Amino acid sequence: MFPKSLLTALLLLAAMNAVAAEPLSCQTSPERRLSTDPFLPLTPLANPETILLEAGNFEAQLGDLPTAVMSGGVLLRRDDKLAGADTARYDPVQKAIYLEGSVRYEDPGTQVLSDSAEFAYVTGRIRFEGAEFSLAGNNSRGAADAIEINQNGFLTLDGVEYTTCPPGSEDWLMQGKSIELDTKRGVGTAKGMKLKFKGVPILYSPYLSFPIGDARKSGVLTPEIGSSGRSGNEIRVPWYWNIAPNYDATITPRLLTSRGLQIATEFRYLTARNDGLVSADYLPNDDIVGETRYQFHYQHRTLFGDGWRNQIDLTDVSDSQYYEDLGGSLSASSITHLNRSVRFDYFSPNFSMLARVQDYQTIDDAILPDEQPYRRAPQVLVNGRWKTPFGLRFGISGEVVNFDRDVGVTGWRVNAVPRIDLPISGPGWFITPGIELNYARYDLKNTLPGDSTAPSRSVPVSSLDMGLIFERAASNSSRIQTIEPRLLYVSIPFRDQDGLPVFDTISPDINLVQLYRKNRYLGADRIGDTEQISFGITSRILDVSTGREMMSATIGQTRYHGDRLVTLPGTNVATSETSDYIARIRFLLFRNVNFDFGHQWGAGVSDTGDTTKSEARLQYRPANSKILNLAYRFRRDSLEQGDVSGSWPVATHWNVVGRYNYSFRDDAVLEQFLGLEYESCCWGLRLVSRRYISTRDGTLDTSFGLQFILKGVASVGTAADKLLERGILGYSADLR
Repeated sequence: MFPKSLLTALLLLAAMNAVAAEPLSCQTSPERRLSTDPFLPLTPLANPETILLEAGNFEAQLGDLPTAVMSGGVLLRRDDKLAGADTARYDPVQKAIYLEGSVRYEDPGTQVLSDSAEFAYVTGRIRFEGAEFSLAGNNSRGAADAIEINQNGFLTLDGVEYTTCPPGSEDWLMQGKSIELDTKRGVGTAKGMKLKFKGVPILYSPYLSFPIGDARKSGVLTPEIGSSGRSGNEIRVPWYWNIAPNYDATITPRLLTSRGLQIATEFRYLTARNDGLVSADYLPNDDIVGETRYQFHYQHRTLFGDGWRNQIDLTDVSDSQYYEDLGGSLSASSITHLNRSVRFDYFSPNFSMLARVQDYQTIDDAILPDEQPYRRAPQVLVNGRWKTPFGLRFGISGEVVNFDRDVGVTGWRVNAVPRIDLPISGPGWFITPGIELNYARYDLKNTLPGDSTAPSRSVPVSSLDMGLIFERAASNSSRIQTIEPRLLYVSIPFRDQDGLPVFDTISPDINLVQLYRKNRYLGADRIGDTEQISFGITSRILDVSTGREMMSATIGQTRYHGDRLVTLPGTNVATSETSDYIARIRFLLFRNVNFDFGHQWGAGVSDTGDTTKSEARLQYRPANSKILNLAYRFRRDSLEQGDVSGSWPVATHWNVVGRYNYSFRDDAVLEQFLGLEYESCCWGLRLVSRRYISTRDGTLDTSFGLQFILKGVASVGTAADKLLERGILGYSADLR
C-alpha cells in the first residue's frame, strides 16, 4: 500500500496549501531548502494572498498574444510557499506557465525538485517532469518520472520510487510503474509495485487498490506471525471490510499449527445515538482438546438524550480453559468471571438512577456454586441530593434488587438511606456534620428452617467531617507547600444483623479512600457498628507556575472506642483499638525520577506492628529511549512479588528490552521476556523471547516473536510492540 502521507502531501502540493511538519530526525531532503538560505532573506508579506515574483531578467512582448520570458533565476513566493527555476516562460496559446532548469517547489511540509514544470492555469493542470520529492511529515522521500495533477482531483505518478531512508542509504525502496489517485472517490490504484529490502525484492504486486487519506477501504491488512508452546506456530491474516461509512468489520483467520484454524470476526457500528461492537471467535474441533472452542462479546451504548443512556455488555466463552489456551497473556488467564449486563442510566444535576439486569459466567472451576456471585434480576439504584434553606443539604439513596442463584438463599432486598448534612466552609477550612438512617428489608426464599423470610434493619449513622489547609511559599522558589489535616468522626450503634443474608457485601482492605468512609463494609447487607475517629494528614509540594504536583505524602489511621460486634459469617468480632497505619508517598521532584510508595502496618489486626501491605515503584527515565522500572508488592499471607523492567540502548541503533516478574512466596517466575530492538532512520526490528504462566495452576508457556517495521509503510510479524507497552511502564512502541 502506498503511504497515505505521500498521497496527502502531493495533493497539498497541488492546492499549494501544505501544513507545517514536525522537525526531522533523519534528513531526507534532497537539497538545502531555499527558505534556509542566508543569502535569500525572506521578508514576511503583509498579505498572505500576495504573489511575489522576482527574476534576474524579464522580457515581455505586448499585443494580442502577449508573452513573457524570465531568466537569470526566477523566484515566486506566496505566504510560506516558494517556487524557483533557472527560467520561466509564459505561453498565451497554451495558457500555461513553463518553469525550466533546476525547478524547485517547497512549503513547510514538502520539497520538490524537477527538471521542468508546467502550470496550465485555465485547466488547473500541474505537471512535473523528472521530479524528486521529500515530505517532512513522515520523513520520507521519493522520485517520479512525471507527476500530473488536474483540477478534478485526479493525480497520476509514473515511474515512482519511495522510501523513508535518507539519501545514500536506501535500505528499503518501493518502486512502481504508475499510481493513480482519485481524490473525489478517495481511492488510489497502483500497478507493478515492488518492494526491495537491502536491494533484494521481497514483495511484488501487479495491482493494488487502497484508500486515500482517512478514507477506509476493504482489503487485506498486515499479517501477524508468532509461536507459543501451547498452540504451536501462529499466523493471522486480517481482512478489513468497509461496509458503510458507519459500519465496518474485520475477519481474521488465525492458524494455530497445534490446534487448527480459528476464525475471529469483529463488527463495529456508529450512528447518531448508538455505537457498539460485536466480536466472535470460533475454533472448530480443537486438535488438542477435541472440542469446539468459541468466544462471543457484545458491547453497545445508546445516548437517548435528556440524561438517559443504555449500555449492554455481554461475554460468553465455550469453556473455563478458553483464555488459558487462547488468551495469550497472564492477565487473560486470570479471568474468573465474565460480565453479562443490560443497564439504563439517568443523570441530572441533582438526581441519578441506574436500572440493570446482571449475570456472570464463572470460568474458574475451583469456585464452588455457593461461592459464585448472584444474578441481579433486576436491580434499580437511585441517588439524589438537594440544597434546602439555611444551608442544609438533603439527600437520599435507595436500591431495589432481586438476587438469584441456583443454590443458597435468594430473594429481594430494599435499601433506603435518607440523609441530611450541613456543609460549612471558608478559606482553608471546612466542617460538615451529618446524620442518616440506613434501612433495609428482605423478602427471602430457600431459608433454613426457623429463619425469618422477611428480616429488616434500621441503623442511624451520625458523622462529623472536618479539615484544614495550610500553605506556605518556599523561599527563593516558585513552589508552595501545603499541610492538610483531616478528621472524620463516625457513630453507629449496634444492631443485630446476624439474621440477614450476605448477597454482595464484603469487608474491603483499608486504604486512603476507605479511611474516610462511614461504613467499614462494602454493600448494604451489613452496617458496621462503631464509635471511631479517622484522622490523617497530607502534605504536598506544588509548582506555582505550572500547577504540577511535585510531591505528596499522606498518613492516616482510625481509632475505635469499643469492640465492633457486627460481623460477616465466619469472621470474629473486631476488638483492636486502632486500624493499621496507612501511608503513601509520591515523589516527582527530580525530572528523571519518579517514586511511589504505599505502606500499611500497625496494630489493626495482629497487634504485632508487622507490615500488612506494602508496594513500591521506582522509575528512572533520563531519556525517552532509556527506561528502568523497579517494583515490589507485598500482602501478608497472600503475595510477595518483585518486578524489574526496562528499555535501554546498548549500541548505536540497538536497544535491549526486558521484564522479570517473580513471586517470592511461590519461588516462581510469573513472567519474563527479553528482547532486542534495532532502529534505523527508515526501518526497525524487534525480537522478543517470552516465558510466562498461562494457566491458573501455574503452567508455563513459551513464545517467540519477530516484528519487522518499515517506517511509513507497515509492520509485519508478531505484535511484539503491544507486549512491550503492556509489560514496561513508560515504553513507547513508536519507531520514529
